Amino acid sequence: MSVEKKSENLGVAWEKAFGYVQAVKVKDTIYISGQLSHDGDGALVAPAELDGSGKPINFSNMEAQLHQTYVNAIELLARYGATLDDVVEETLYVLDVDAAFTAGAKVRKAMYGCEQPQCASNIIGISRLAFPAQLVEVTFRAVLADRD
Repeated sequence: MSVEKKSENLGVAWEKAFGYVQAVKVKDTIYISGQLSHDGDGALVAPAELDGSGKPINFSNMEAQLHQTYVNAIELLARYGATLDDVVEETLYVLDVDAAFTAGAKVRKAMYGCEQPQCASNIIGISRLAFPAQLVEVTFRAVLADRD
């Protein structure tokens, strides 16, 4: 017996190229794939400046990238009638943990609208993300309690 799934996409090219959906709802749980700071056309918002070898020179755009990442997650959640209040866990994958802590504290509190967002949060430092100018990627899990 297969599980009923409801999936959503944002219409960016890499969904078909890689073969995945941006979000999927199974029963009362929404799983959101790694979000990044792209606009509606798929262009990276606040891309990091790169050196000659394609590595970020600095991480000063972390805050702007995080903000757009949350904006994209909010759009996906809304398609299921959910908000950030329904998020129970998030995982931030970052190229620079120190920059992410500084930017993340500010952006997360603003986006969730409180000093201590009520979700489990993980921050993981990694060596590379999908796009060279990308500094952060965030996955989300949300639960719709007592809803259809």
